[in-house]
Amino acid sequence: METTRPTEDWNKPNQDLPKQENKKILAGILAILLGSLGVHKFILGYNQEGIILLGITILGYATLCLIVGAFIVWIPGIIGLIEGIIYLTKTDEEFYNTYQANKRPWF
Repeated sequence: METTRPTEDWNKPNQDLPKQENKKILAGILAILLGSLGVHKFILGYNQEGIILLGITILGYATLCLIVGAFIVWIPGIIGLIEGIIYLTKTDEEFYNTYQANKRPWF
């Protein structure tokens, strides 16, 4: 019995999946504006990654009265900004194949 392994090339089309609508613009703008809340991850169907970003943000705000909280709050925001820029600079086909068809969760 053969096991299916994920493709090494994230940009290679996955023919096994039906074509869905491309969420590039929506995910990119939400990543830049609300990246620290992980909204762009939830839009793309990455619930675990979205919960991680949201949890880090909540932890940062909970510890904001301490000095460390100010630094923790910036981490998911920077991640969202970087991912938003990456999403918007990819072609529609590259974005779809990488993040929607082949499910690459980070960067």
